[in-house]
Amino acid sequence: MPIDAANPVPPTYPRRVGMDQVPAHVPKDLIRSAGITFGPEFLAAPHAYMAGLHDTMPPIFYDVGPMGNAWQVLKHEDALHILRHPETFSNAGATPFPRDPDDYFYFIPQEIDPPHHRKYRNIVDPVFSPQGVLKLEGKVRKLANDLIDQFIDAGSCEFTEAYGRPLPVMVFLDIMGLPQAMRDTFVEWAMALLHSNDRATMAETMGKITAYLKSAIAEKKAQPDDGVVSLIAHAAPGGVPLSDKEVFGFVCFLFIGGLDTVFASMNNIWLYLAQNPAKVREMIADPDNINAQLEELLRVWSVTFSGRVLIQDVEMRGVQLKKDDRVTCVLPACNFDPEVFPNPREVDFHRPRKTTLAFTVGVHSCMGAHLARLEMKIALQEWLRRIPEFAVKPGTRIEYRPGGVVGPEAVPLVW
Repeated sequence: MPIDAANPVPPTYPRRVGMDQVPAHVPKDLIRSAGITFGPEFLAAPHAYMAGLHDTMPPIFYDVGPMGNAWQVLKHEDALHILRHPETFSNAGATPFPRDPDDYFYFIPQEIDPPHHRKYRNIVDPVFSPQGVLKLEGKVRKLANDLIDQFIDAGSCEFTEAYGRPLPVMVFLDIMGLPQAMRDTFVEWAMALLHSNDRATMAETMGKITAYLKSAIAEKKAQPDDGVVSLIAHAAPGGVPLSDKEVFGFVCFLFIGGLDTVFASMNNIWLYLAQNPAKVREMIADPDNINAQLEELLRVWSVTFSGRVLIQDVEMRGVQLKKDDRVTCVLPACNFDPEVFPNPREVDFHRPRKTTLAFTVGVHSCMGAHLARLEMKIALQEWLRRIPEFAVKPGTRIEYRPGGVVGPEAVPLVW
């Protein structure tokens, strides 16, 4: 039965943590502790580690970890099936962020399955549709060049702070109608929420986000503007205004989702290009192929995972998954599936087009995918036009934080 987003209640799905909470139906030979998102092998080289899972793990295995136990899916075909069948693999209760049980809300539309999912997407689709984001092309291109102007003559920059983070975050804050002056604070909150394995820290951070966004929503209700926060605050699908819980859950989800994934993707891509100048030259020599180039870079350097909860028993590859089990599609690993992408670790800008799971698929596909692609495409075009030769600063040690969005913490570049 669809959940009532106007009257949210904490889900009853069990949260299992540790070896002593492995369900009896899980075969012992499929139990692993893979350390995905936090283990030392993962953090040493996350994407190489996830590519290697196809050689070291079964296609479906049951992972036991400190943030919760769940089935892990590595095959592209299986992920497509899961993401396209919300009637079996539900998003309700699948989001890992802790919330106050006495002030509970749903992340909208992420935790709302069909048929009600679409009414929320319709509110913001005009902004985030391909036609909607194209209106932002001039603004994004100007911002990219304004940022490059600030550091190009220095011959070096810390990419994350100078370009990778400010470009997408500043565009996002303008779209949302939130203050640029709080950009660094917002990013700090997002990093604490998305890159902590400590639920107490996550809960404390969620408290800060909640207090701020409630205040911002109240302000937009009193003084409407053209931003998405205001759009949601005043939305009335079918003539029925959204409840306070719906407005907050919708704004909160967009806020968290818009602050980390794009700049993490850019960090990965620029690090790779800085280490592979021949690929940079190939891109510059074939500018009309930019869309395929970006899609291939997103395939190899995708940064997120997608979790679901089973609402009925199902069998996949001979494995029995039971109602209430959690399952995670390890999307970066799925993008290295050799059955779909031959020589998957090779960056091939002329690879035959297949579905890339960088932004998921199905009804819960990322609302910001078109915007993210536009931002990264323009960011690449303007950077490569003005800084065609660059490298990682000598002596740099690349480090990764634990968490559900995978990217290097800092990328110092020189040219």
